[in-house]
Amino acid sequence: MTEIELLVDFYKNTERQGPGSTSDTLKALDFIDLNKDQKLKIADIGCGSGGQTITLAQNLAGQITAVDLFPEFLEELNVRSADLGFQKRIKTLEKSMEDLQFDNEELDIIWSEGAIYNMGFEAGIKKWRDYLKIGGYLAVSEITWTTDSRPGEIEEFWNSEYPEIDTASNKIKILKENGYSLVGYFVLSQNSWIDNYYKPLEKRFSAFLERHNNSEMAKNIVEEQKEEIRKYHKYKDYYSYGFYIAKKI
Repeated sequence: MTEIELLVDFYKNTERQGPGSTSDTLKALDFIDLNKDQKLKIADIGCGSGGQTITLAQNLAGQITAVDLFPEFLEELNVRSADLGFQKRIKTLEKSMEDLQFDNEELDIIWSEGAIYNMGFEAGIKKWRDYLKIGGYLAVSEITWTTDSRPGEIEEFWNSEYPEIDTASNKIKILKENGYSLVGYFVLSQNSWIDNYYKPLEKRFSAFLERHNNSEMAKNIVEEQKEEIRKYHKYKDYYSYGFYIAKKI
């Protein structure tokens, strides 16, 4: 197995592949001033197994295209969608977020929780803007510094992992420079990280290692997860996901 295949196996059958919660999704949705009973066209880009996709389907009447690169996650979403009766309104699409083929101004809402970093925040909002109607909405959660300064260890870690990490004010400036008007912003709570994401992951470590015969690659993945969790507990006052909701102007 490759490292990517192991990571997909590690995250399979998890409700979320990153920090977040149903209440976060609903809070972001409250900033969107569209008639939610209309048949809106929505894309959930980097949907994973679709925890937030289901929440969107439960609260919007439109058609959702749920996009992810990994078919294993999309299969899980298809099963959940069918169980809840959403199979006609949630269409899954196995595609890279950098290679989408939506028409210009096709979409009313673009949603992306904890995934835009895969192509970079600025590249993502620029590329995806073409797909939004004038007056359409972008809602993305993105790793964000929550203070103007922070200890060297965590700054070096995130600058190495994701050089586009920045403060909310600079992220909002990028949105404005690229044809968006901010309508809402909030920071994910520590519960969205610890209770909804890290604690469920920690419960998977033993079974994952056993399933892969304690291979070096599997152990490395678990150690990397443990180190990320350690850093979050130590430095959680300095960073989080910021949820940015913006309107195309």
